[in-house]
Amino acid sequence: MNGLYLQLHGYMLRVALPYGVVSAAQMRQLAYVARYYDRGYGHFTTRQNIQFNWPRLQDVPDILAVLAEADLHCIQTSGNCVRNVTTDHFAGAAAEELLDPRLYAEILRQWSTDHPEFTYLPRKFKIAITGSPQDRAAIRVHDIGIIGSRNAEGEAGFQIFAGGGLGRTPVVGIKVRNWLPVRDLLRYVEAILRVYNALGRRDNIYKARIKILIRDMKSETFIAMIEDEFAALPAEHNVLGDDIIAAMAARFTPPPLESRLPDTDSRDMAEAADRAFRAWRKTNTHPHKANGYASVVISLKPAGGIPGDISANEMDAVAKLADSYSFGEIRVSHEQNLILPHVRKDQLNELWRALVDARLATGNIGLVTDIISCPGMDYCALATARSIPVAQRIARHFADPDLQALIGPVDLNISGCINACGHHHVGHIGLLGVDKNGEEVYQITLGGSGEEQASIGAIIGPAVSSDRIVEAIDSVIKAYLAHRHEDERFLDTYRRLGSAPFKEAVYGVN
Repeated sequence: MNGLYLQLHGYMLRVALPYGVVSAAQMRQLAYVARYYDRGYGHFTTRQNIQFNWPRLQDVPDILAVLAEADLHCIQTSGNCVRNVTTDHFAGAAAEELLDPRLYAEILRQWSTDHPEFTYLPRKFKIAITGSPQDRAAIRVHDIGIIGSRNAEGEAGFQIFAGGGLGRTPVVGIKVRNWLPVRDLLRYVEAILRVYNALGRRDNIYKARIKILIRDMKSETFIAMIEDEFAALPAEHNVLGDDIIAAMAARFTPPPLESRLPDTDSRDMAEAADRAFRAWRKTNTHPHKANGYASVVISLKPAGGIPGDISANEMDAVAKLADSYSFGEIRVSHEQNLILPHVRKDQLNELWRALVDARLATGNIGLVTDIISCPGMDYCALATARSIPVAQRIARHFADPDLQALIGPVDLNISGCINACGHHHVGHIGLLGVDKNGEEVYQITLGGSGEEQASIGAIIGPAVSSDRIVEAIDSVIKAYLAHRHEDERFLDTYRRLGSAPFKEAVYGVN
């Protein structure tokens, strides 16, 4: 339950990074662990945590002590408990945000940590929360998904989803509450967990998740049981009063942003004759709620690199850049990239040049080489196929920036086994590696999405050999380019046409 796993070749230690927020000082401490207790790098995960793949068992107590010096730990990064609560990596900064989800993620974290009633659940339990109309936390494929918003009177509240999940039984969660006042958030989450804890199966690990419980008992019955449990709780039990919210909000004070910056980066652009900078700026920045600022995504997906991996030297470089350009704050995205949330627009070109020097200036966020990948059979004892080498080969094949720009937004996700740690089910293009008579082959799924219109990808045909997988993905992309309407995303083209043109491109049949 404290993050230490025996993996394929040795131990792996998973460190908790609550809702993906990391300070520059903490990043330097993670670099120290990577440098002195591991093999010089770490791996950021789809749960906004970091893993070290090569610690020695006898060093783990010392590593935990080093982490504690920076207020870091490994509690509940594994085990059948409430795992790290994930959220939008632009939380508190995004221009379109309606409600900052971080303070509610922190409330849920504090409430669930070492909770005596929910320490030994039937299976692991994952919660995601967002406060934006654009779902960047994939809340509909979590055990509990929460969308924060405001009603017509300006009051904060939540939509609640439950029963989503990936793995061997991928499911989009059901909406269990259309509106929940802030005061009732903990009470309602507790009601869901109580029903699951009481009725979830413990006799079969493959049928133990809440999504199976809901499927077996039917959604309307499950919702009725939640509401009954919620109504039975004492009136003042775990109520989030204004005093609690105010105290928590005080911990999330905004950084000292300049108030009179012009909302333009014309000076930046005048300085930036470099075409590469303009392309990077287009893909790797996001609109900020404050004039004159942007959020910057640092890609950990260089062509041929290992998605999510970062060296100790690169961690130190990111920490230095965070101190210089983003008030010492860093975020981790579930896409396995890093974010500097508060960067002045007139410093974007300067920051980009520093990223170029650190070899961290890959401009591919949201494009075909921004691949989510699990560690696969190179590290994981559960994996049945390799993920990393396939991700590297695909990224090299599509490395040309002009080609990536032509293709446009595509989510390509790879998992090395049915547990789906690479989120292949919700990739626009998903790859699942499986073992077939001793050979690694890959199922191709198309049409998945973890966004607002969430969907599970559909398998389009027989699994493809490792030798042919890059060719197959190239055929899928070429079919998309041949059939898309102007400015149509891959996902939209697939949803309009279905699988037939893609099956024909890959297999020669429709």
